[in-house]
Amino acid sequence: MGRQALKCKARKTNGDPCGNYAINGGTVCHAHGGRTRQVKAKAAARAAEAKVRAQLARLDVAPVDDPLSELAKITGQVVAWKDTIAEWVNELASIRYSTENGEQLRAEVALFERAMDRCEKFLGTMARLNIDERLARISERQAEIIIKAVTATLADRGLSTEEQAEARRDVARRLRVAPGG
Repeated sequence: MGRQALKCKARKTNGDPCGNYAINGGTVCHAHGGRTRQVKAKAAARAAEAKVRAQLARLDVAPVDDPLSELAKITGQVVAWKDTIAEWVNELASIRYSTENGEQLRAEVALFERAMDRCEKFLGTMARLNIDERLARISERQAEIIIKAVTATLADRGLSTEEQAEARRDVARRLRVAPGG
């Protein structure tokens, strides 16, 4: 069921209730300044967004161009953090210690529990979004583009079919030994 429209809370000059419907998300109608408030709210939102963009520019924060790779990278960091905390916990002689107020759980154990929760969150997100498969498809598309460009360039240079095949083998060999290849 839809949201019930509210009546304008303003009063006419004679003191009677307005009776018009308030604008969406507002408490007064257009005639009583609802539009003005809406415009002011939008202007405030734009100003806040501009302020945030300016702050990010001052911090020299680069925009995220490839969110899939960034998510995969931060997931790797989360897993590495969890593994580091796990080593700390494994080195503990006891997961609890005594104080004058009783027994306490060691901070490392609480950190490990949080790290496990974060891992579940990030790995679950990656699995749900099929990140590995998406990244593989992107890489395959990029490879297809490179192959088409190399093939077209070789053909444009007037190389024989044999020379083109040899050049493609050379390119493939160089790509295999290139960093990240």
